[in-house]
Amino acid sequence: MQVFRHIPSVKVDSPSPALVLAIGNFDGMHLGHQALLKRLVEVADATGLTAAVMTFEPHPREFFTPDNAPARLTSLREKLEFFEDAGVAQVYICRFNRQFSGLSADVFIQDILRTALNAQSILVGNDFRFGAKRHGSVADLREAGFDLVDFPEVRLESVRVSSTAVRDALAAGELELARALLGRPYSISGKVVHGAKRGRQLGFPTANVHMRHERPALTGVYAVKLDGLAGVANLGVRPTVAGIPKLMLEVHLFDFDGDLYDRHVHVQFLKKIREEMKFPNFDALKQQIAFDSIAARTYFSNI
Repeated sequence: MQVFRHIPSVKVDSPSPALVLAIGNFDGMHLGHQALLKRLVEVADATGLTAAVMTFEPHPREFFTPDNAPARLTSLREKLEFFEDAGVAQVYICRFNRQFSGLSADVFIQDILRTALNAQSILVGNDFRFGAKRHGSVADLREAGFDLVDFPEVRLESVRVSSTAVRDALAAGELELARALLGRPYSISGKVVHGAKRGRQLGFPTANVHMRHERPALTGVYAVKLDGLAGVANLGVRPTVAGIPKLMLEVHLFDFDGDLYDRHVHVQFLKKIREEMKFPNFDALKQQIAFDSIAARTYFSNI
């Protein structure tokens, strides 16, 4: 899979290959996104076009309203992993900044979609908007002559599958609902980094997974699996520890004594145990971690 971190310039003597292009944020990679990518690859196979995706970094709402932006479900690296698994051939990452957000709908259509990318067929959601002040719509793409590929809306019983529905389920601790919307357990990936070793001092050594975003979709204590290994995790700012609050994902693995430093790992969140709490001292915290570990072990013994 080729990844472009900018829109390539056009060479007159070497035009870009014709694309079938899916456009979106793809945050969460839920069942709706998966259906869209499946349709993308099907159209590419049937037409001989190249299956490509355009996505944005950061999320447009993180640029326009950073204090009110939605919780990030999926990092850029995680999205790229999903795109590759789905069979996407090319990914174009548009840096969403003031210059890009100021492009008119006509410039986006003519200069980017048609001239630079040579997009022939396009897949977007029915509510897709683009261009400065969101003036562009699906109707504008159709009027410009693009072949708009239809794909069905994905629903789970009465719920429309969406990133918002996944965020709401995670925030409410409804991990089974989130799992159904995603088609898999919700996970966060990151690099294991060195910490202050407080978990080891308490008798519960942890793998500290670097968080790339400061606004997660869920917080608290969970039964988890880290690359298939069972454990218990705390995701939050550790209110019992003095100092400046810092978001951390700390995973204590059961019956494991290996070295995970510098490994890129995936942590699946399977069962919420409790909310994050502040304890009067480290002895109380240690006792609660023991209780949390028992609760997580009990969960795993019953599945």
